[in-house]
Amino acid sequence: MTKEKTKKILDTLDKEYGLKKESFLHNEDWQLLIAIMLSAQSTDKQVDETLPDLWERFPSIEAVAQAPAEEVENAIKSIGLYKVKARNMKKCCEKLWKKYGKKVPVSIEELVDLPGVGRKTATLFLADAYGIPGVTVDTHVFRISRRIGWAEGKNPVQVEKELMKALPEEHWNRINFQLIYHGRSICTARKARCEDCVLEQWCGKRI
Repeated sequence: MTKEKTKKILDTLDKEYGLKKESFLHNEDWQLLIAIMLSAQSTDKQVDETLPDLWERFPSIEAVAQAPAEEVENAIKSIGLYKVKARNMKKCCEKLWKKYGKKVPVSIEELVDLPGVGRKTATLFLADAYGIPGVTVDTHVFRISRRIGWAEGKNPVQVEKELMKALPEEHWNRINFQLIYHGRSICTARKARCEDCVLEQWCGKRI
């Protein structure tokens, strides 16, 4: 794909979905990390509705780490996979407390060493917390970037590398939420609504 075509697509996405997404409610970095962990396979709305009470009940890393598992589960029960996420929250906070002195690390390698934190969560956290450039490939980004023709990779890591080559670095952080919004509303996995798509004229693949 030419740079000119890529620029037109990116300009259109900027206009359609904006340059910044709203961050989850948090006062400290560890809270943002937990919120991003909770958002996996859940909607932002579910997470947003849970966070105010969650931070009131567990205002510190130690509070989460030391709380009984059932208490944490009950606090996030409306979120998908809440039992697994509650367990990971406790283990993650315990490691942040005892290994990292209650400071969230700022490298991908250290972040993915935390329980419940994969590469996607780590990249999103670094982007949202510190503005560190990174491409996050979820199911929407994977699907749409291949439909558009930016990538051909067969797994998220391959697509991440292709997108980092195809896109200007200043777009890396926002391409994730832009394609998520587009994937939820227009370019869905079940059936793409090409007739309503602002990218239709540049889309080279209908897969």
